[in-house]
Amino acid sequence: MINTHISIWLLLCVTSFSLFLAVGKRRSELTLLKGILAGRHRPVLFSYPEKLLDLYISMFANTTWLTYTLFTFLEPIVEPRERILVLMSDLPLAFRSRKWLMITVPLVIYGVMRYLQLIYQKNEGEIPAKVITSDKPLLITIILWGFIVIGVIYGLG
Repeated sequence: MINTHISIWLLLCVTSFSLFLAVGKRRSELTLLKGILAGRHRPVLFSYPEKLLDLYISMFANTTWLTYTLFTFLEPIVEPRERILVLMSDLPLAFRSRKWLMITVPLVIYGVMRYLQLIYQKNEGEIPAKVITSDKPLLITIILWGFIVIGVIYGLG
């Protein structure tokens, strides 16, 4: 419709993030359902070894922030609409590159790490939407990330 393609890195990031949330949900359910409640829930939950789920969580957590980082680093250069200074054409490309989305990478890494902490230390994660909206540090991180992304896209773009 707008004659453009979605970045493959953004697509991989969204896929990795979705799988990260899904495996985290499965891991949290398995932790909660051990013991007394084991007979009342889906037997498929117990076909996943905990170590395997831990490996999946680690793999998708890493690919989530890594593909987001590659998306921000490999995004096309944002050029100003009008040239203000002719001197800008003489500066090295690395200096005049305006890839400001890179400043959001630490927030994404912190968000992934915080979610992992909630899964493993607080045994939360079975309802990702509830975890994201009820944990203040994670919610503040997401809101700050959103404001920075909007600022970069509409303020600097």
